[in-house]
Amino acid sequence: MRTTYFANLLQYLPQEEQQQLQQAFGASEAQIQALLEVFPNCPQALVELLQDVNGTYYCQHGQETICVLVLGSDLGDYPYYLKSVEQIVKDYHDKRETIYERYQEFLAYVEVDEKINMHVPLNERLCFADCMNNGGTSSLYIDFTPNEAGQVGQVVRYVHDPDSFEVIAASFEDYLQQLIEGDYEFTAIYEEEFE
Repeated sequence: MRTTYFANLLQYLPQEEQQQLQQAFGASEAQIQALLEVFPNCPQALVELLQDVNGTYYCQHGQETICVLVLGSDLGDYPYYLKSVEQIVKDYHDKRETIYERYQEFLAYVEVDEKINMHVPLNERLCFADCMNNGGTSSLYIDFTPNEAGQVGQVVRYVHDPDSFEVIAASFEDYLQQLIEGDYEFTAIYEEEFE
């Protein structure tokens, strides 16, 4: 593991998940180029993570398929998978509606952080992580077109039922630092499996 984030994460994971990550391949230059064509402002810290491990949600790495929860959010010990470059690019081509269009008459029941522009298509935000049930409950985005109160590159957490979109970090780098300083709290799910 080249990145500090992944190198430190290993000590919090069970043996099997450690081995999966150590067998994983990073994204190639061509894959990173494909990502940057769609998201030219992709943070270098995310590029480096993907160069280390190109996705952890049922991603093919040589002969192995890996499935390891490697990210968290402000939801405490709730874990997420890192999407591969291919999954990120596919999302870009799929999700074109805005938050406003998605909810329209139900907007009164949806919490949207004032830092988020609800009129920007969802695919213009880089969705880099889905939660443990494949994003059905929560996903994480890098937002490049915030409202005036927000910052370019802020990290947004979507959660379902009740639906909300919340800024959880000013940048991707800040987001990773929060996870490190929180001692990778989301890895608690692996401890629960063995109790």
